[in-house]
Amino acid sequence: MYDTITITTDARGVATLTLNRADKHNAMSAQMLADLTDAAAKLGADEAVRVVVLTGAGKSFCAGGDLGWMQEQMAADPETRALEAAKLAHMLQALNTMPKPLIGAVQGNAFGGGVGMASVCDIALGADHIRMGLTETRLGIIPATIGPYVIARMGEGRARRVFMNARLFGAEEAVSLGLLARAVPADDLADAVEAEVVPYLSCAPGAVAAAKKLARDLGPRIDMDTIDMTIQALKSRWETEEAAEGIGAFFDKRKAAWMPQA
Repeated sequence: MYDTITITTDARGVATLTLNRADKHNAMSAQMLADLTDAAAKLGADEAVRVVVLTGAGKSFCAGGDLGWMQEQMAADPETRALEAAKLAHMLQALNTMPKPLIGAVQGNAFGGGVGMASVCDIALGADHIRMGLTETRLGIIPATIGPYVIARMGEGRARRVFMNARLFGAEEAVSLGLLARAVPADDLADAVEAEVVPYLSCAPGAVAAAKKLARDLGPRIDMDTIDMTIQALKSRWETEEAAEGIGAFFDKRKAAWMPQA
């Protein structure tokens, strides 16, 4: 049904949504954005689905935006850049507002947009060996469309420790930042996720959905004005010389001009 993700649902109504570009470290392509947006709508509307578990195939959870997709944006006109940024923003909002509990099983590394994916989960658990990081500024861009969800999850103070410096951090620090609820050995991750799933099966599905909406309404507001602002921020950043240099340096396998050259 989908090219970049898989969905399996067990007899209890627990759906597992798996990012399935393992050979690309589950980097988000334009097709994956479309697949995830559609899947969020369908899972949210499916009365047989009680809980959704989000995970990745292979060694990585999600490496962020596909660099080929980003390179295409560098060559695109401003209107196309805005449309592509909107696809990413609306995918994240679709998952964030899905009226089902969303549990993240972060089995591998998560960078850039992968941190955003973890942040839209109602609870995210991680294997204790993983590394995470908001790596956009190393490429001359910014964590724009994921920003509202990262800030909502971590709080501004904690987020500012890692939001701008592209520093990688381990699972235990991710717990201290509020990004992950728990870090467990990889072999124990499935059991830890199951422990989070089971309580929901005893709850009224409509009440769960209403409580999730209330929590969002009481938390930091992420409305269309906020989303549009992040889309414009990313579009503007893609148009800078730094973005061209950073993404170009990545593909050229060289250091960007602002990095220590020694």
